[in-house]
Amino acid sequence: MEHFDVVIVGAGLSGIGAAWHLQTLCPNKRYVILEGRDAIGGTWDLFRYPGIRSDSDMYTLGYRFKPWRNAKAIADGPSIRAYVRETASENGIDRHIRFRHLVKRANWSSADARWTVEAEVDGAVARFTCSFLFMCSGYYSYEGGHDPDFAGRADFRGPIVHPQKWPDHLDYKGKRVVVIGSGATAVTLVPEMAKEAALVTMLQRSPTYVVSRPAEDRMANWLRRNISARVAYAVTRWRNVLLGMWFFNLARKKPEKTKKGLIDLVRKELPGYDVDTHFTPRYNPWDQRLCLVPDSDLFEAIREGRAAVVTGEIDRFTAGGIRLRNGQEIAADIIVTATGLKLILLGGMQVSIDGVRKNMAQTMTYKGMMYSDVPNLASCFGYTNASWTLKCDLTCEYVCRLLNHMDRNGYAVAMPRRDPSVGEAPWIDFSSGYIQRALDILPKQGNRRPWKLYQNYVLDLATLRFGKVDDGTMHFAKAPAKAAEPARAPAMAAE
Repeated sequence: MEHFDVVIVGAGLSGIGAAWHLQTLCPNKRYVILEGRDAIGGTWDLFRYPGIRSDSDMYTLGYRFKPWRNAKAIADGPSIRAYVRETASENGIDRHIRFRHLVKRANWSSADARWTVEAEVDGAVARFTCSFLFMCSGYYSYEGGHDPDFAGRADFRGPIVHPQKWPDHLDYKGKRVVVIGSGATAVTLVPEMAKEAALVTMLQRSPTYVVSRPAEDRMANWLRRNISARVAYAVTRWRNVLLGMWFFNLARKKPEKTKKGLIDLVRKELPGYDVDTHFTPRYNPWDQRLCLVPDSDLFEAIREGRAAVVTGEIDRFTAGGIRLRNGQEIAADIIVTATGLKLILLGGMQVSIDGVRKNMAQTMTYKGMMYSDVPNLASCFGYTNASWTLKCDLTCEYVCRLLNHMDRNGYAVAMPRRDPSVGEAPWIDFSSGYIQRALDILPKQGNRRPWKLYQNYVLDLATLRFGKVDDGTMHFAKAPAKAAEPARAPAMAAE
């Protein structure tokens, strides 16, 4: 059984970033990345539906340490996948990855101060031990998304497709397509499929806020032409971070004013359209994520009659399409169920401590990355109100600070201990369906530091990059006297 200082789970955007930070800030640590699939990229390798793209700008979704050099700020999936793979290749991270290693279980031994990690590999079980376990496996199930069992589903004569399992050769040219959903996936699919389909109808139960932004950032491109790419990237990144924070705070403080401004932008895009029905949500801005459309592509498709929006509740599927509860029939040759993700925690990994299974839903998150009374385990989870990577970069930096602090002081164990006086709150304060469906499996957050999630990059920057590691909540301990020195992985595995 091989032993590593750190086991990273997941070779997507977060996992590759974690590896870079680890080998840069903790160069003495031996690590391995266990990846369940056979490719680097995570989300950006799994999803292959038409038009897949980022739902935030690449100057904040990209890594802090690797400038985004493409002209488009709102990037397509293949470009992001190439960016992640390039990062892994040019830093030698790809040599640390064990593909087709799907992590299923992890057990912490207090006597040995280490984790035993079990992964399924081609039907067999591979075991590893590690001193620290870093989960970078995302937050949703790769096995499949949320796909409701609509009445009459078996009656429909055409293909029914979920974006997470997009067929390689789906022919929709000249076809009538209905896309069920109004989130980021739906607003991406509709204009892209409308380029070839006869008509694409976005069928939504209720509207979402949709905002158009230029696909290319003119200021960023100008800066990159006139100063170094790294400086240009840093300037653009901070500008976008601060603008995003300003807008989020405005939405929280003045929701009605923000809502009116967003809806007025849609009215300008779609003059004479029934914006009240189809683009005016029932909730306030940032109670759910806003949907970003580059260069108004969704609105252009609607204006040109290649796409339509229908708002209503589904009664049942029929042989030739979908019938709504109000009796309206929508004809379809293909139905796409862009109905959301299925959330799981820690990649669905079963966590045990000294052989006793731990219910992670009963834990409280410490600084948004570690879990109460769970030793030597951290996870990457990005922002809900900003780019995922902003928080993940800070998380990786903090984990490295923690590991270095432990080394300097001879500690083998780091575990946040929960204060019983800290009040509980839902981990994610979002009304989105995919969050609400998963509340019973998600941990909690607290009502004060360091257990509270602030969704604020500047505040997290101060706390995670410069705040105390030994803050009175994190409990440290040296290795048990009887803990045996583990057999380390061979040098080749860490070169």
